[in-house]
Amino acid sequence: MRNILNERDANQYSPLSLAFLGDSVYDVLVRELLMLQANLPVSKLHSRKVKLVCAEFQSKAYDKILPLLTEKEVSVLKRGRNATGNTAPKHANIIDYRKATALESLIGYLHLTGQYDRIYEIFSIISGLISADEDTDF
Repeated sequence: MRNILNERDANQYSPLSLAFLGDSVYDVLVRELLMLQANLPVSKLHSRKVKLVCAEFQSKAYDKILPLLTEKEVSVLKRGRNATGNTAPKHANIIDYRKATALESLIGYLHLTGQYDRIYEIFSIISGLISADEDTDF
């Protein structure tokens, strides 16, 4: 079941709720990309995926896409970045964690509003980082 919301209705959700959804959408995109790049054992796919869904990598993605976003998208991104508390997971600094939450909020927002082509455009830019990232061992 897929409900497409208008901007007003989508804006009623908290940035953390949008990030909850966006995290899942982003995860699926990363998994699909990794599978299509190479037919590898699941353990290797999982190891690579973990490196690409972490806050540090998503923070790099945030920096890469920021100049390419519309005014509305930047607004959603900022809401997401400012919504998190002062705590971060053990393996991330607070700045990376906030940027990662912002990216996930944007993806969740775009998904709820049915802007799937825009998600793919943004992820295409991010996937350029994936192949360029030295830590991914590709």
